[in-house]
Amino acid sequence: MLEISNSVSLADWEIELSAIRAMGNGGQRVNKVATAIHLRFDINRSSLPTFYKERLLASKDTRISKDGVIIIKAQSFRTQEMNKEDALKRLKDLIISVTVVQKKRRPTKPTRGSVQRRLTNKANKKTVKQTRQKVKL
Repeated sequence: MLEISNSVSLADWEIELSAIRAMGNGGQRVNKVATAIHLRFDINRSSLPTFYKERLLASKDTRISKDGVIIIKAQSFRTQEMNKEDALKRLKDLIISVTVVQKKRRPTKPTRGSVQRRLTNKANKKTVKQTRQKVKL
């Protein structure tokens, strides 16, 4: 059971975990032991509230396929248990990140003082650069 929040949790049957061989360079056991974890989570079949489902399906995350399946591959660690924990943590973080509502940006104008400081700074730079030029006779 994966706890998302106080009221939302995912059952074990909703998350499909499979062990695969990790990629990359390794030692003598890299081609023998399946330590990487492939996590699959079907959003449409899950018991998540509709609010979560709609937000997940609307997000543009590359880990979410067109069919609404979240695919996470965890292979950072040497042990299968640590990779499993990492994959579950990343799934939880993805679901939580969808619920966060971004603040609307209110466009603002620069203050009169900041505009004045910018213009005086430009004028100072201009005079400094003009003093570096060749003297015209």
